[in-house]
This record gives sequence, structure tokens and C-alpha cells, in this order.
Amino acid sequence: MVALLINAQSNTNYLNNRPPLVTKPYMELPLGSVKAKGWLLEMLKRQKTGATGHMDTLYPLVMGERNGWLGGDGDQWERGPYWIDGLLPLAYILDDKELKNKVQPWVEWALKSQQPNGFFGPAKDYPGEEGIQRDNSADWWPRMVVLKILQQYYSATGDKRVVDFMTKYFKYQLETLPNQPLGKWTFWAEYRECDNLQAVYWLYNITGDTFLLDLGNLLHKQGHDFTHMFLETNHMACQGSIHCVNLAQGLKEPIIYYQQSGDKKYKEALTKGFADIKKFNGQAQGMYGGDEPLHGNNPTQGVELCAIVEMMYSLEKMIEITGDLSMVDHIEKIAFNALPTQVTDDFMHKQYFQQANQVMLTRHRRNFYEDDSHAGTDLLYGTLTGYPCCFSNMHQGWPKFTQNLWYATPDGGLAALIFSPSEVTAKVANNIDVCITENTYYPMDNKIRFTIDILDKKVRSVNFPFHIRIPGWTKGASITINGVSYKTADGGKIEIINRDWKKGDYVELEMPMEVKVEEGWHENSVSIERGPLVYALKIGEDWQKKEVSDAEQNRYGESYWEVRPTTKWNYGLHRLDFKKANELIRTNIDNEKIKSDYPWNLSNAPIELKVNAKIIPTWGLYNEMAGPIPHSWSGAGEGEPEEITLIPYGCTTLRISQFPLVY
Repeated sequence: MVALLINAQSNTNYLNNRPPLVTKPYMELPLGSVKAKGWLLEMLKRQKTGATGHMDTLYPLVMGERNGWLGGDGDQWERGPYWIDGLLPLAYILDDKELKNKVQPWVEWALKSQQPNGFFGPAKDYPGEEGIQRDNSADWWPRMVVLKILQQYYSATGDKRVVDFMTKYFKYQLETLPNQPLGKWTFWAEYRECDNLQAVYWLYNITGDTFLLDLGNLLHKQGHDFTHMFLETNHMACQGSIHCVNLAQGLKEPIIYYQQSGDKKYKEALTKGFADIKKFNGQAQGMYGGDEPLHGNNPTQGVELCAIVEMMYSLEKMIEITGDLSMVDHIEKIAFNALPTQVTDDFMHKQYFQQANQVMLTRHRRNFYEDDSHAGTDLLYGTLTGYPCCFSNMHQGWPKFTQNLWYATPDGGLAALIFSPSEVTAKVANNIDVCITENTYYPMDNKIRFTIDILDKKVRSVNFPFHIRIPGWTKGASITINGVSYKTADGGKIEIINRDWKKGDYVELEMPMEVKVEEGWHENSVSIERGPLVYALKIGEDWQKKEVSDAEQNRYGESYWEVRPTTKWNYGLHRLDFKKANELIRTNIDNEKIKSDYPWNLSNAPIELKVNAKIIPTWGLYNEMAGPIPHSWSGAGEGEPEEITLIPYGCTTLRISQFPLVY
């Protein structure tokens, strides 16, 4: 047997953008190439045994056989496709036959529904019926979700029917949109046009059909002009100027279209947009106040769950186009802080809104835009509480996060960009299959070990570049190869290790995590961070299950959970010297809990920060939520300072994460 030595070359293993589209620095891998391990695998398993795997029985009114996307006379709009957009990647990442069998009828019906002119999907409106959406069946918007489903299905299976189907549909769009524009039925399609646009470019990279570029220009022209909004208006400073989910989905539009135009103004628009969103609406967990319209930066304004998972998807798509590492830091902040807390541990119940400062979850009117529409249910943990879109759409968050942990690179290598326990099987160099295992307890721990395996037994070694992100929050990260020191690197960059790799080679990355203070939140409040995690006050929880009356069950489900505090919450941080935060705030790590398969709750939280604080007696409840936060610095703190405990935000249900400062 002759041992082969393989050298790296330009990556022809995976599709990059065809000219004239701008070349991407990272390419998405086929669905199923990345497998979850550790706590992330446990999260996906809980999705399977929880709501994601059982929406057809938990929510049969919408997800059952009557759904219009199965040919029925029931719900004709977005909720069914939303579910499959998360169920499909979960099924193929877990390689789960049962889940695949749930997905397949939806895929088959969509493909078979295509008419000779290219149109597909439900085509008939029905009279109104409580709890389901039976009109606007011809709307462009829900078809955009189905396009995402079919992209993922093709990525996992290679089913060529998808290419023919999309080609016909996009020809139909090019012919029809001039007379029946995106906004003909609802405004949602105008704001979410980029989901359609990214599918057009995806197909262009497969077929090279130039009419798709004409369609790209047409879609961009008819969609909401986010570039103008970010660069030329003050909409991000104006409450109520845009729906929070439209913002989360649409903010990627300038970057998606940048691929075709190449004009740097589209990248500049997003940079300014992100800065303004944070300045005027930002919250500590990486999201923004929007309940549902944009609603400022008060830490008691709501953050919608749909906005979280859609923001994550937008960041995933933009990362591969821009290579902007600040976006990778951003998606980790959202995924490790905002996402775990908004769904119960069994993945059965969700909050419609969460709050950065969240001290009581009861059925009560609060200061949300949607107070009058949802009967005070927005903060409760339930199925249909708030509004049912999130119960349908929450499923995509973790599977797509898993799928985008790793990317292929144009130089024939692989990139570990987003960190979590995982394993990737992919082609490098000249079509050589390798497997890299990422062993880590990140984000709870600061150490990662990557182990390389070459799957072809005839190949002794393979030369390819291994790209490793160094997060922007760290300094002096150490890299070792096979136990030998390789390099020390500061954050905010990619380290590329280009060498001959052999089976069993391993790379270890250790990233110092210092406690830092993030300033400039609402009323000059501050948040505490360590690595990718935001820390929040540990508050005792009293969970109470409540039954829903028969008259309301179609709207809010059969039951919901309220949560009340059992410990004090109205603290201000005492005389905190920002520059010495890492010295003054004590870090306690439980080395056993850090290994937990599920660290995301109060009892399993493996890290505690200890910091001095004072009670603020005048800071009390208002509308059963934390009242107006005292301005920092304040003399409102009373009594002697006491040591309080902070835990990772994602492990909390009740919390204060944006603190006032007191003398």
C-alpha cells in the first residue's frame, strides 16, 4: 500500500459564489456535516423529545393534516413552514429517521404543488376561523420560508428536483413581480425579501442561469430599503419605526445584495445599523427592545423569541459573506445568553418576550406595545401565550447554530468560527475527507481541543489550512499543537495553521476570560461579562402552573407557567471600579458542574461571580415588573454593602442583568 501525501489547493470541494458575485471568505458545509456533542447535543435531543419533535400533536389545529402546506383547508400562511424550517435541520443533524419521516410529507407536497407556470403552495383563501390564518394564501412571504426549507433539503440529500423546482419558481417570480409586487398581499414580504434573495443567489451558484441576477435586482428594488434606512434616516432612534422581527430578518439585506452589487455602501449601512440599534435599543444579552415594534433600550422592554432566532440566522448568513468576526462574537452572545433562557428545559414552553431585567412572570399588563393584543400573557412560559408565531419558529435556533459552527474556506481548508462541542466531517485539499472533533465545555470553560482524523486509510497526511477564530473579548490566547506551544494571539483575528496534518494531531486553544464591565446601557446602567457570557443576579424562583379557561385555549393553549421571585432583586452595584473589575469581582467555578450535559438552569449553573452591592429600597415593582431603573451613579443604595451572586444569563429565569451603580 502506497501512503499518499496530499497538498492543499484552491477549494473546489464546495460551492463559492460564481462571478460576478463577490467571492465569499467562508462557504457553508452540506447539512449533516456538523454534528453536535456535549451540552449542544443534549439541547438538540431535548428539542426532539420536546416541542420540535411533536408539534403535530401539540398544535394539531395548525400543524396537523388540515395545514394548507399539506394540501388542507386550515392554516395557509407561515406557521407550518416555520416549524419545518427548524425540524428539517434537526432531523438531518441528528440523522433521525423518525424526524425525517415527519419532514418528508411537507417537502413532497411543496414540490408536487408546483403549477405549470411555476407558482407553488396553497392557492385558495378560506373564511376566517379562530386560531388559524386561512387567508393571504398567495402571499410571497411564506414561500420564502419554504425556499429555505428546500435549500436545506437539497443540501442534505442532493435531490435534484429542488433545482428544477426553484428554477421554475424564480422564472415565475421574474415574470410576475412587476405586476404583482412583493407588497401586494402583505408588507411582510417587502421587509423579508432578503430570504428570497439569498435563495436566488444560492441557485445561481448551482446553475449559473443569468436570469437569476435580473431577479436579484428586481427583488432588491421591491424590498424595503434597509440601506437607506440605516444610512439616511433616524428610524433606529424612533420607537415603533419597524417590527422587531422584520429588523432581525431584514438587516442582512444590504449584505446579501452586496454580493451582486459589490458596492461598499451596503457594508457601511450594516455597520451603522448595528451601532444605532445598540445605542438606541440595545440590551445586555445582545438583542434589542422590540415588543413587537422597536421600543428603545429600557431593560424591561420585551425581546421577542422570533427576533432572536431570526437574528441568529441573519448573522450566520452574513458571516460567510463578510468574514466579520464581530458578528461571530455577536451570535455567540445571543446564543449563549438570550436563547437558552426563553425556552423551558424540556423545550416544551416558551416566552413570547423576555426582559433583560426580569423579576416576575405573571399574567399582567406591562409596558409592551402588544399589551392590548395578548391579554397579559407575553412573559409567561406557555405554548401559545403571547402570539403563536414563536412557538412555531423557535425550532430553527439551535439546529442552524450547529450547522454553522464550521465553514469551508476558499484555500481548501476548514474554519472553526463559532465554538461549541461538535464534530465536523468535510473535504479538504484535493477532495480528502477529514473529521475534526471539537471537545470543549465552552462557553462555560475557556479551553478547546481540536483532534484531526483522516478518514481515508490510504492517506498518511494531508496539508490544509486550519482557520481558528480568536474571540474579540480575549487577550493572550495560547495555541498548542500536539502539546507543543505554537503561538500566543490577541482577540479579534483568525489564526491560520497551514501544515501537514496526521491522524491524531490535536490543537489546543486556551482563551483567558476576564471579568469586564459593559457601560452605556439605559440610565447609565452596566452589565457584567466574562468571555462570551453575560452575568445576571441569581434570583430564587417559585414556578406555578396555571390552567387556561376553555374559552381561551385556542388562543393561549391549555396552561402556562408563572414565576415569582423568592429572594431580593433590587440591588445596585457598590462603588465598582471598572478598570479593576477582574480583581474586585470574584469568580467561583464548579469543575464538576462545568461538565454537565445541561448547564442552562439555576441549579446547574457552573460559574458564580461575587460582587458587592447595596439594596435600593425605592426601586420596586411597577406593573409586576422591575420599576424604572435608578440612574447611575446614585445615592439611593442603603445599608451596608453585601456580597451578591451573579450567574450566567442563560441559566436564569428571573434576573437583573443591567445594574444601576450606587455609592
